[in-house]
Amino acid sequence: MIIDCHGHYTTAPAALFAYRRQQLADLASSGKAPPKGTISISDDEIRESVEKNQIRLQRERGSDLTFFSPQASAMAHHEGDETANRYWAEHCNDLIHRVATLYPSNFVGACMLPQVPGISPANCIAELRRCVTELGMIAANLNPDPSGGYWTDPPLTDHYWYPIFEAASELDVPLMVHVSTSCNPNFHTTGSHYLNADTSAFVQLLMSDLFKDFPTLKLIIPHGGGAVPYHWGRFRGLAQDNGWKSPAELMGNNVFFDTCVYHKPGIEVLLKVVPEDNILFASEMVGAVRGVDPDTGFNYDDTKRYIDAVDWLNDAQRQKIYEGNARRVYSRFRS
Repeated sequence: MIIDCHGHYTTAPAALFAYRRQQLADLASSGKAPPKGTISISDDEIRESVEKNQIRLQRERGSDLTFFSPQASAMAHHEGDETANRYWAEHCNDLIHRVATLYPSNFVGACMLPQVPGISPANCIAELRRCVTELGMIAANLNPDPSGGYWTDPPLTDHYWYPIFEAASELDVPLMVHVSTSCNPNFHTTGSHYLNADTSAFVQLLMSDLFKDFPTLKLIIPHGGGAVPYHWGRFRGLAQDNGWKSPAELMGNNVFFDTCVYHKPGIEVLLKVVPEDNILFASEMVGAVRGVDPDTGFNYDDTKRYIDAVDWLNDAQRQKIYEGNARRVYSRFRS
């Protein structure tokens, strides 16, 4: 089985996003979040949204199953208040559950959290528990910068974040460290903000002893770990100079990178320097980069093609990257 650990519902029916626009407009006009309300989306609309997109690409590219969560850029935690964001997260997560229920062979659900800048992540625990225990979800996305590019909350290693780490450890669910839309004009959302956040999160972890307090916590840093694999020597040197754990030692059984890197040379660097036990196959297809690479004639986000073309990987290594590591990290996944 080939498991893609990083998929978002970027093709969700328009009614979902219309709900959010109206919710935020009502909040802006009255200063108070409107009632939760309902969103009318039929099963046929869901089928059309994924069969022509993610499921078609799974079939064409040779992957089997995607761990599927709400669209990352649409989480937009900076846009609502605590009540509005809770309702938004509940609607988005319920829709993911419907997709996974309609297509259990293609998708397994992962949730977003109702984060708000300046509000303790403890406010997310109830929704995390609901998604795991009632909806059968196996992971969650955690935004290290719910301010949308201004980084107003403490670093991930601060005690501020401990309530959500405690809950994730108790439930045995990994957290994908994934930012949302940037509202800071200095940072393009997918071109720099995402990669900045991936790199920043790793360095925060490198500087800390977080995993002494949470030895079983599992964090996935997406997009190939940001800049980390490509500046591995820099981070090894900084760790050596400062008496920190080395990057590989830090990662251990706690930190994992995915393969959302959109050219073969980048994939090769990732595979050469990062321990193979800490790499999870992913594509984030129908995501940030949807075009065709004119140099290859294939989509940039067809990441399986790059891994298949690395001739020095043996079958056992590929099995780990494509399936084995995901089964170990996402321990609630059963199939």
